[in-house]
Amino acid sequence: MIAIVDYGLGNLHSAAKAFERIGCDAMLTDDPAQIALADAVVLPGVGAYGDCYRGLAERGLVEPVREAAFSGKPFLGICVGFQLMFEGSEEGPFEGGLGIFKGWIRRFKPAPGSGLKVPHMGWNQVTAVQGVGCPLLPEGESPYFYFVHSYYADPAEPGVVLAECVYDKPFPAIIGRGNIFACQFHPEKSQGAGLALLKRFGERAGLRGSEVCAS
Repeated sequence: MIAIVDYGLGNLHSAAKAFERIGCDAMLTDDPAQIALADAVVLPGVGAYGDCYRGLAERGLVEPVREAAFSGKPFLGICVGFQLMFEGSEEGPFEGGLGIFKGWIRRFKPAPGSGLKVPHMGWNQVTAVQGVGCPLLPEGESPYFYFVHSYYADPAEPGVVLAECVYDKPFPAIIGRGNIFACQFHPEKSQGAGLALLKRFGERAGLRGSEVCAS
C-alpha cells in the first residue's frame, strides 16, 4: 500500500487516482500510524509553500513524514511536496522546511526581454543528468512532463540532482538519494510519461501495478 499524505490542501486526490489507474493500491491519509505502516509514501503538493507546511504541522505530520523519508521505504515528493523536502523557501512569509535535503527554494527571475513568464507552466522536457542516471525515467529517453511552479530547488548537496529541465536556466526536475525521490513536475497530470514514472516508483515498493502504461 502507498500512503499519500493528506494535509488538507489542494487536489491531492489526483495522485491517488493516478496510482489507481496503474493498478497500485494507494490511500490518502493523515494518520501517522498508516504512514508508518505503508510500503511507500508520497508527499504531494498544490498551492503555496507556507500553507502546505502549516497543513502538515497542524496535523502533527512533520515528524512522521520525515521519519518515513529516512525509514528506507520508497518516498516520493511531488511539486510543492518536492520543495518542502528542502530547508526553506524564498516564498514568504514562511521560510522553514522539512530539511530532508540541504538547500533552498528560489524564485525564477528570467532576464528582461527573455519572453519567459513566471510561473513556469506547461509541458517541458526532462533529461537525466549524464553520469548519474535516474531510475524513475526510461533509460536513454527524455520525456516531457507537466510543470506549474514559480520556484525551483537550489540543492546544497552534490549528486542529488538526477534529472534536469531548462527554463531560463537548467534547474532540478528530479532529485534523489537512496530510497528518497522528488519531482518538481506533476506526474499525475503528465499522461503516459507520468504514469510510467509512478509505475516505476511503485515497483520499488514491490507494488508492480498493471500494464496500463509501457515502462
